[in-house]
Parts: sequence; C-alpha cells; structure tokens
Amino acid sequence: MDLFNQVPKKREFQKINLKDGEVWYMENFIPPDKANSYFKNFVENINWRQEEIKMYGKTFPVPRKTAWYGYEGFNYKYSGIFCNPEPWTKELLGIKRVIESFLPDSDFNSVLLNLYRNGSDKVSWHADDEKGLGTNPLIASVSLGATRRFDLKHKTDPKEKLQLELVPGSLVIMKGALQHNWLHQIPVQKRILDPRINLTFRTIVSE
Repeated sequence: MDLFNQVPKKREFQKINLKDGEVWYMENFIPPDKANSYFKNFVENINWRQEEIKMYGKTFPVPRKTAWYGYEGFNYKYSGIFCNPEPWTKELLGIKRVIESFLPDSDFNSVLLNLYRNGSDKVSWHADDEKGLGTNPLIASVSLGATRRFDLKHKTDPKEKLQLELVPGSLVIMKGALQHNWLHQIPVQKRILDPRINLTFRTIVSE
C-alpha cells in the first residue's frame, strides 16, 4: 500500500527521492488564514520553555524556545533535555488528527514545538534517532509563521543534499531510514526578523 494512497486529490504532495530515506512535502497543508490563526494561538497559549544545554563543560541557552505536548507518560529526552508532556490542546489535537487521516498507519502520541524568535534562532545539524522514537521513525513537521530554510545532508555521501523553503502552512513527512542516514538543520538567516513555529509530531515507543 502506498503511504499516501488515501490523500484527498486537493492535497498535493511532492515526493522527494532521496538516497536511503524518504521525504514528502505538501506546501498547502493548512490554508493561509487558518495557519495565521494557529500561529497566533500557539505564540500566546503554548507553555514555551527556554531550555539549556551543556557543551564542553559550559551551559548555553538553546537557540530557540521549545515545548513538549502529548499523552501522559510519553516523555522524551534529547541532548540531555528531559521533556514531560503538557496535555494536548484542542488545536494540536486537531492538526494531529488531520495528518493521521491520510497517513493510515500513523498514531502520533506527542509533539515537539519549536519557536524560532527570528533568523538568529536555529537548530544545528542532527538526526531524530533517539531510542525512544523506535526504528525508522515517522515524523510529521508543520511550519507556521516566517518561511525558513530546511537543509538535509547524507551522513556519508557529501553529494547527497537537499534544501527546502518551508512556507507557513506546509507539511514535511520524514520516514523510512532517513533519520539513520541523513542529518537536518534550520540554519541561521539573520535577514529574517519574524518568528516561526514548527510542530513535529512523533510516536514515542513505550519501554
């Protein structure tokens, strides 16, 4: 069964052929007016946190704000940061259910939210390959607010790389062996003055 055989015809996915992984991109997942409404709601109502990370014996603020929402008991740990979930909001649940409606085998139990306050906020090269995400994790990433560049590069083949401009209301699906074989980042873009919110829906595997 093709992953997107149940996608409504009005929803147009772009399949991006990558070596050792799968990425799908939908530019118009959320209409502009609704995307703007979600953005304002999340800026005002999400319990944003300024986490800190330890590197080289020193403590630094993470260059963005984050939040972790989901069902009770589905905790997440990455880069030494432990996340205990806040309860779902009706808006987050609504987006989750729409994504799941055309990803037949998906059952997301949590979402990591990132608030990039301007183009100086970033996330460095990494893979979402933590043990708690299971084997070949399926991750659905929704963008709201400012358009930001999304870079991917293969871990061992420098010729394999990709750049996407993630517009507000867009959806990226990462699946298959992508997290094992590729890294991704949101780089600094200092000319961008406006904030962006990213929702990454995930399935935490119970231990």
